[in-house]
Amino acid sequence: MLFNSLTFVVFFAIVVALHNAPLSWRVKKWNLLIASYIFYGAWNPPFVILLLISTAIDWQAARWIAASEDKARRRLFLMLSLAANLGFLSYFKYGEFLLENFTALTASIGVAYKPPEWNIILPVGISFYTFQTMAYTLDVYLRRAAPTKSLLDFALFVTFFPQLVAGPIVRPSQLVPQFAEEKRATRQQFHWGLALIVLGLFEKVVLADSFLAPAADAAFGAKKALEPLDAWTGVLAFSGQIFFDFSGYSTIAVGTSLCLGFGLPNNFRFPYAAIGFSDFWRRWHISLSTWLRDYLYIPLGGNKKGRLRTYVNLMITMLLGGLWHGASWTFVVWGGLHGLFLSIERFLKETVKERPWFSSWAFKLSMAILTYLLVNITWVFFRATDFNHAAMMLASMFGVAKNPAKVLYWNEIIPAALVVAGMVATHWRLRATTKEALIETMPLWLVALAGTFMLFMLIITQGSDSAFIYFQF
Repeated sequence: MLFNSLTFVVFFAIVVALHNAPLSWRVKKWNLLIASYIFYGAWNPPFVILLLISTAIDWQAARWIAASEDKARRRLFLMLSLAANLGFLSYFKYGEFLLENFTALTASIGVAYKPPEWNIILPVGISFYTFQTMAYTLDVYLRRAAPTKSLLDFALFVTFFPQLVAGPIVRPSQLVPQFAEEKRATRQQFHWGLALIVLGLFEKVVLADSFLAPAADAAFGAKKALEPLDAWTGVLAFSGQIFFDFSGYSTIAVGTSLCLGFGLPNNFRFPYAAIGFSDFWRRWHISLSTWLRDYLYIPLGGNKKGRLRTYVNLMITMLLGGLWHGASWTFVVWGGLHGLFLSIERFLKETVKERPWFSSWAFKLSMAILTYLLVNITWVFFRATDFNHAAMMLASMFGVAKNPAKVLYWNEIIPAALVVAGMVATHWRLRATTKEALIETMPLWLVALAGTFMLFMLIITQGSDSAFIYFQF
């Protein structure tokens, strides 16, 4: 079920009505749990079974871990949880990828192996809820948290529909305690939640799908080299499309939760105003970057085991972060480039002495522009279908492609350029604040005018009910 569909509007209205009905809190939680299964099952009902299995295994594994003082037994129960979660993830998401690479490896040594056809459907959002349930058992194992006493609360934590299929990746400590007592949105929370839903839909339907997707799809869909203007327009359009698409989903998720009285963490903080790659990952997909930091980078040793080991840990973390996004070597290279840039940035900070002009406005702006340009180069590998495609796009961008073609017209270039320029300018202007803080400073008439404009644009835009990009991850 898509947020940008009429089906969801009806579904959400029913959920809100039941949540505000004169029922007991336990009944309301059951309503939310059933609604979450319906929300997920609307895409492919059999995959609800995966949610049930994952819930049961992690619930029981955490209880066994907490009840045991024997290190070997605790580790065994943790391995049970990790094996189940990573097993499902590996089979459904990476099975075909592993099979293709095994076939290529055998062919390289002269063995002709023809594998069976792989027709496994990828369960939507499996990467998100897998990381979420893994965080639960890991926190219990590391004694960061006690196991949840209520199976109903834990099941609702795993399946809570606003963030089930594309995040934010919520930690147990952020959501489970909210189920302890009855939650009902105040009038202010409900109005603010609706405003966030409208903003998120505007980001997705109007900006991502209507203004930016045509230029990005045409450029990346071309089968030949492009003129530099077309190539750069396509890449910059995709950088805006993926931001507005994913930020739109996260904003709607926060808004729908708030309409029910629950709070979810923000997942973005104006990332295209980042000064450096460490700053970028503090602003982009915050729930994933902090998860990778806490459950992978720090356990590997972080920056506590010397300079070389720090760079290795950064590369491992970002390579696996790239692979998390998709079963393709292009995603691995995308993550590897981010790891490389993070390592270079750390090396420069450790070796280059601080200069007074480092704090100047001009230096910070130039570093922000450099960061944005390098981020866009990495997006080429994220969006390209393979390395040949990526190489062709990079050659087109830097004017070294042979026989470049013109594929974009001004009716695609101008809207994309205006939206991207407005996005970057807005990110830079608001990099030190939040949406909430900004709106609090705005007069009510201006807020109402902005909301009316977004609603008007949503109504006149011929949306296609297209899925969110991150659903495939």
